[in-house]
Amino acid sequence: MRQTATDELPSATRASSFESRLKAQALGLGFDLAGIATLGPAETAPAFERWIAADHHGEMDYLRRGAELRGDTTRPEPGMISALVVALDYGGRQPDGPIARYARGDDYHRVMWDRLDELLTWVRAERGEAVRGRAYADTGPILERDLARRAGLGWFGKNTMLINPRMGSFFFIGSLFLELDLTPDPPFAEDHCGTCTRCLDACPTRAFVLPGVMDARRCISYLTIEGRSAIPAEFHAAIGEHLYGCDVCQDVCPWNVRFATAPPAEGPLAPRTEFSVTAAATLAREILALDEPAYRERFRGSAIKRAKLSGLRRNAAVVLANVGEA
Repeated sequence: MRQTATDELPSATRASSFESRLKAQALGLGFDLAGIATLGPAETAPAFERWIAADHHGEMDYLRRGAELRGDTTRPEPGMISALVVALDYGGRQPDGPIARYARGDDYHRVMWDRLDELLTWVRAERGEAVRGRAYADTGPILERDLARRAGLGWFGKNTMLINPRMGSFFFIGSLFLELDLTPDPPFAEDHCGTCTRCLDACPTRAFVLPGVMDARRCISYLTIEGRSAIPAEFHAAIGEHLYGCDVCQDVCPWNVRFATAPPAEGPLAPRTEFSVTAAATLAREILALDEPAYRERFRGSAIKRAKLSGLRRNAAVVLANVGEA
């Protein structure tokens, strides 16, 4: 269900506001949520710094290097004042499988960038001036969940995911930084998780140190994507048939059980057949048979390339051992 943070405003007010037209344009380009935030110090920066200090980031050294910039959203791009924050649903109502749902279509980075750049073109035409802007989609030193909550898009679940009360959590977050002083939307203040701990209880590797605090070194998504070292033997059995990523903590979330949508039937985010229905063992054997050129061709335009061929081979070996193959 597409919405903006101004859905409750009178129609006359929405029609006359540049902010409302901007968000409506974002929805028209295919985004599912849109809200505006003023850039500045991130509320969650102290928690992020504690998380880094505890080495919960594992081998993701780029997070440590960019920690200072992440503490304040005015630092990555000096001169920017506001951000339009958007969400793009990729469909959580798909069968479970060896590939995490977000990676079954084309690489979402390109999809998000293209739409945000198109939105910037609209802004310049609407304002009649060369407004400075920059699109981000999981690619800059930004605490994106912090910014999205500030823009009114959702709250932080106990599994650390941003959850929207009408959409769940199967969506990408992106933002368009602008050198414009825009009226922000109210931040999302409520926490609707209550006493529920289904996500924490279901995690195969017990990756959550506390509600809302994940030790990435124990997370299957980290172990099969971001980690470059050998996967510790203690996690092999728990990885099961996960070749790339994991959706378990999202699958069991009541907000996704109720509101997750089907994936796009067509377009760049539509799941590729080989990543949606191929059995884990079959896909693992195919990965082990790939050389570098074949790997690049097989995963052309896919976010799965993030793990590199060496990482996919490592994952495939673990999966095949789990299903009883040498």
